[in-house]
Amino acid sequence: MTEDLQMIYDDLKESNGKSLSHFETELLKIRASKATPAMLNGVMVEYYGAMTPLQQIANVSTLDARTITVQPWEKQSINDIAKGILNANLGLNPQSNGEQLLISVPPLTEERRRELVKKAKAEGETAKIGIRNNRKDAIDFVKTLKNDGLSEDLAKDAESAIQDFTNQAIKQIDEILEIKEKDIMTI
Repeated sequence: MTEDLQMIYDDLKESNGKSLSHFETELLKIRASKATPAMLNGVMVEYYGAMTPLQQIANVSTLDARTITVQPWEKQSINDIAKGILNANLGLNPQSNGEQLLISVPPLTEERRRELVKKAKAEGETAKIGIRNNRKDAIDFVKTLKNDGLSEDLAKDAESAIQDFTNQAIKQIDEILEIKEKDIMTI
């Protein structure tokens, strides 16, 4: 039975790790004050009839703190890339010089900063829901083991350990969120 409990703990840690990593990835899409190539991570471009991630058809880099450059590997795809960036609804307007796209990242207004903080908090809440769902699944497994003969004391200890893992993950989310909020609100 203890091997089963260890398996439950390992699965919970892995699921929580995936939830945290997804949360951090989503936060990268929320821009703070300076331009980063990660801002374009979710952009999909129609490339030879298939939707393709931007990073697979172009080099994305930063020229300075306010400008992102997109250098397509094939010049004829530059218009499709510009269309993909506009369709991603990131609030960015790419300008073409025939060779590459230049994207000026405008400075954030106070109102826009507050909106981005709200969006980051919403992502944090979504991540916390995922963590709580992982906890529920793990506790359901413990209850199944309890029905199969796991002692009451071991079941209570397991539920306590599962709650500890959950509390640690939620604390990590809060810490990451606090750092991101400071980053967004810093001018």
